[in-house]
Amino acid sequence: MTAAASPPHPLDGPIREHNAQLAASGVSLRLERRGQRISLRGPLPCRQGSGQLRVQRISLGVPADPAGLEQARQALRRVVQQLQQQSFAWSHWCVAPAASARSSAAQAVSAATGIDATAAVERFEQQFFGDPRRRRNPAGSRTTWTSAYLPYLRRLQEQAASRELPLSEDLLLAVLESYPLASRGRQQCGTALAALAREEQIPLPPDWADRAGGYGLHAAQFRQLPSDHQILEWIEQIPNPGWRLAYGLMATYGLRNHEVFFTDLSALAPGGDRVIRVLPTSKTGEHQVWPFQPEWVERFELPRLGEARSLLPPVCTDLRRTTLQQVGRRVAEQFRRYDLPLTPYDLRHAWAVRTIHIGLPDTVAARMMGHSVAIHTRTYHHWITRRDQQQAVDTALARARAA
Repeated sequence: MTAAASPPHPLDGPIREHNAQLAASGVSLRLERRGQRISLRGPLPCRQGSGQLRVQRISLGVPADPAGLEQARQALRRVVQQLQQQSFAWSHWCVAPAASARSSAAQAVSAATGIDATAAVERFEQQFFGDPRRRRNPAGSRTTWTSAYLPYLRRLQEQAASRELPLSEDLLLAVLESYPLASRGRQQCGTALAALAREEQIPLPPDWADRAGGYGLHAAQFRQLPSDHQILEWIEQIPNPGWRLAYGLMATYGLRNHEVFFTDLSALAPGGDRVIRVLPTSKTGEHQVWPFQPEWVERFELPRLGEARSLLPPVCTDLRRTTLQQVGRRVAEQFRRYDLPLTPYDLRHAWAVRTIHIGLPDTVAARMMGHSVAIHTRTYHHWITRRDQQQAVDTALARARAA
């Protein structure tokens, strides 16, 4: 006898209708019921990062009931949005079953007692990428989101799920306190959570900035920056001529790792003014940079790049296939491969301190570095304070001599 077919599931009809609407609107993803769970299926980026699309499945872990169907629809909309913004990452969607169960429990508690942390993060992400200013530089926005927001928001979601807590001042403080005092992670966590709190209109403690702050090169994790002599000496450890040029660019212009490959270098050609232009596709958008020390342009043979930027190492800069963060990571890996006793950011920090010592206004230096005056002042507080105090002492001594 032929086995009787299993009875249709109550959600099969609504799922078919929704998939038909997706097809009519040109969306290639589909909802799929698998037993008592609902998944997403369709062409998605290869997990190995090849840039190619292949048909794959996202297991959402939501039950096959009306509430789960609505959650699946919302998840599908988020995936479509991330694909359109080129911000899709598998790490957003790979959730272990135990974590999924905890998340469902946390959502149930949050629904009864307050704001669901996961839903708040999703709203914040939509607002972040929906900002017209960020849409002008999607590559930089994706890098900022991935490096400066996502790690801390993930920890927030994990703690909300494990403790079954809604989004609240207490939860935000617990997440912040999970980072060591005077650490960069704690400072960035404070910035990310404060932005989320503003979006959800959650009041923060009056001393939030003090609790989150404290990181800078003047704080506990201060590193001794290389001297100009050491910078000139250590380049000799780099055998590859392309990476020597990249090192020279970072040392002379204080560039971020990835900015080496997203910069207009035409001004380095003979007759140029040697003021290079960081392109709008970089993390913080377009800005111009002057060389400090100017004689290093010739010392590092940088005019060659004005005529042939192809002399730089062959690094993929197609932001449809890579990210600014991946480009920057490639630079850092190369420094480690050559066993250099400094990091790429040490060259950038040394450039900034050099401008402080020669008296370049902080507003000008901050603009060249592509960050705010507030960040510049906080990061280089130690040297700026010393410079200002030295100027005050010199002025006082001059008055005393004149008297």
